[in-house]
Amino acid sequence: MLFPLYHVKAHEPTESDFTTREMGSYKEHLNATSTFSTLLTHLKSEGAENKLTSPVTLVLSNLSNMLQLKALELLFFWFCLLTVSGITPGHMDTNGSGDVRVVVKEGSDAILPCSLSTKENAEEKLFDWKKDGRKEIFFYDGGLHYNNGRIGQDQQFKGRVSHFQDELKYGNASIIIRNTKVTDRGDYTCDFPRLQPRQIFNIQLVVDLTFRNRLNEITGAAAEPSITIVDVTEFGVLLQCEVRGAFPKPTVEWQDSAGNKLPAEEPQVSEREGHFYITLQTTVTKTKTNQFHCVVQQDDIGHMISNNITLPEKLFEDTCSRGDVTGWLGGIFLGAVILAAVQGFLVATKIITVRCNKGAAKQKNRKKNKRGEESNLQAPPGSCVQENGFCRAHSEEV
Repeated sequence: MLFPLYHVKAHEPTESDFTTREMGSYKEHLNATSTFSTLLTHLKSEGAENKLTSPVTLVLSNLSNMLQLKALELLFFWFCLLTVSGITPGHMDTNGSGDVRVVVKEGSDAILPCSLSTKENAEEKLFDWKKDGRKEIFFYDGGLHYNNGRIGQDQQFKGRVSHFQDELKYGNASIIIRNTKVTDRGDYTCDFPRLQPRQIFNIQLVVDLTFRNRLNEITGAAAEPSITIVDVTEFGVLLQCEVRGAFPKPTVEWQDSAGNKLPAEEPQVSEREGHFYITLQTTVTKTKTNQFHCVVQQDDIGHMISNNITLPEKLFEDTCSRGDVTGWLGGIFLGAVILAAVQGFLVATKIITVRCNKGAAKQKNRKKNKRGEESNLQAPPGSCVQENGFCRAHSEEV
């Protein structure tokens, strides 16, 4: 079974980090290494190295180096084993308080560490595991616990939490939570309330989420979004996606059949009583599949849900024909405007020409009448005077 990884400060390995046999072997190597090192140091300080034959000194030195190397190999093997298993050693303060961060993938098992700093036998002691300060996770009191008849465990953890009975004699009160869920994330405490001084351990459990549909698991998870066809234009088909009553606030996006994000308009967002209502529109054009997806994602709870629509070819044919009709209409309208402008120009030119001609004729008539009047003044009495095209007798008044 692989163990989860938790990130903490490194420390010198203790009994709780080994099995009984591994710890004994480790101590034997350390003791032997220490003994030979002390002996060599003492011999050198007394100058005894000169009294020993060269082979003896060499044997002792080599043996000491071998023991040190063996101890390092064992320590390295222990570290590699924990690393491969997903565990790194943790640090606990001597007063029982400490912070440990456990990180696991959703669906895997999580070990929450808790060991007495004194390493004393905990088989007859009382310890209590809680989540977020209120949920009962695991309660142990002198052999009686939730898995053998004791009542009071939170429903969320029933059948999923157990301790390590054989490790209690070493003061190890760690627990394992199987098949972790997103709702298991939070702060845990391991409390020894009867110890003097009291020891409390703090552990933070982080569950790396796998995005999936959690509609029936978590309150506020967004329901399947609704998709509607709003309009068909010469630019394409206008689609609308609606999300109603989601909490926490989700992100919404349009994707093509290959999962590529499509450009969309600015989403319209409203909030009512802590729940979010979002509308997102996009204009799509013809593709190989003509299938488009509206994807809703809530990062905080690992929830993702989507809906899709497949558009018929005819819709895109309509967009083309509508574009052609629009083009024809635009051309006709533009032609009409140009024709009207030309006609207006011609009419205006004609009016100006007629006015100019009339003005010139009037001016000519005025000049002609003026010359007639002048000639009438000079004509002798009794002669014929021209006036407005008629001849009248000219008489001179005395």
